[in-house]
Amino acid sequence: MEVTASARRRTGLRDADGMAVASLAMGILGLLVMNLVLGPVAIVMASLALARATSRRFPALAGLVLGVCDLAVYGVLVAADDSAAWTFTG
Repeated sequence: MEVTASARRRTGLRDADGMAVASLAMGILGLLVMNLVLGPVAIVMASLALARATSRRFPALAGLVLGVCDLAVYGVLVAADDSAAWTFTG
């Protein structure tokens, strides 16, 4: 019985595939709620998955595009409301 992963197994590829799918999920969810938080998370996870040469390239690219769209949607909503999430009074 091995306590840690064997050196023969490539767990990094599996982690990159999981990050690719997670970035897609975060990008989709970010369009609906919490775009300011989930957008950058999707961008970072997709970038890491692509840097680690994931075999699931399409979900990683889609997560990257959706993460950027999350931030664009947030910018449009802030501009349309003429306010920001944080207001400074002084």
